[in-house]
Amino acid sequence: MADTDVPRLRLSTVILPVHRWADGGRSTWQRAEELGFHAAYTYDHLSWRNFRDRPWYGAIPTLTAAAAVTERLRLGTLVTSPNFRHPVALAKELITLDEISGGRVTLGIGSGGTGFDATALGHDAWAPRERADRFAEFLRLLDLLLTEGGTAGVSYQGDFYSAREVRNIPGCVQRPRLPFAVAGTGRRGMRLAARHGQAWVTTGEPAAAGRGAEGPDGFWAVLARQVDRLDAVCDETGREPESLTRVLLDFEPLTSVAAFVDHAGRCAELGFTEIVLHWPVPESQFAADLRVFEEIATEGLTQVNR
Repeated sequence: MADTDVPRLRLSTVILPVHRWADGGRSTWQRAEELGFHAAYTYDHLSWRNFRDRPWYGAIPTLTAAAAVTERLRLGTLVTSPNFRHPVALAKELITLDEISGGRVTLGIGSGGTGFDATALGHDAWAPRERADRFAEFLRLLDLLLTEGGTAGVSYQGDFYSAREVRNIPGCVQRPRLPFAVAGTGRRGMRLAARHGQAWVTTGEPAAAGRGAEGPDGFWAVLARQVDRLDAVCDETGREPESLTRVLLDFEPLTSVAAFVDHAGRCAELGFTEIVLHWPVPESQFAADLRVFEEIATEGLTQVNR
């Protein structure tokens, strides 16, 4: 698709890694491509919330398998974090995935939270300040590893991460490296998005906004403030605001095509360029009518972009 043909608003999905590959896993990723989604992402966790006692598979192997059974669909994490990863090992996995997929990978990345991932390696969860410091250093080193990991190698010594003559040959298929979609709603996270990201990701803080904590339009008020803050941060850092794709990882219930069109239209008015919907998972917070979900994928975006 030529750049001039890119829709004003893109629609993507996030497929939780909860299905056995032979029993719904493969077919779901293939169906996402058939439905015309721009991208399909997956969560990069060791386990997540109320799925902790249910099947949950690794993100990178899942995306690698998805790359092998799709041709056009962009693939990625939403999001990876430093909680249980190191930039050196992650960089090698990412250039391999980018190669296998033919350059279809986007790395969604955030600072991580205080859930199960934060303590799975045996240490206490990091305090917010340390988590933010680690994230900044993690991004800086990962950027170096993916762009400058040629025959000279990358050496780095930071407060939390280090690398010694690390080579990533031949590098990413996408140049100068695969794109980063950086999640962050505070100024510091947004500055990292402006510096390292090709996209910025938010959930609109649904828990904090309470879908009405500030009245019926509380969610939209939160999103509007975040967008204004991002614009200000871009201005402060010399980044052209329009050059940063704005992605909403959406937790909005999917009830009808009409409701989606209204919801997506308001997102577009705020300047969002990509909405990511959760693929329905029965008996979970993401339970939804699959028929309605597929109608939204095939009909909803067309109506929004008229």
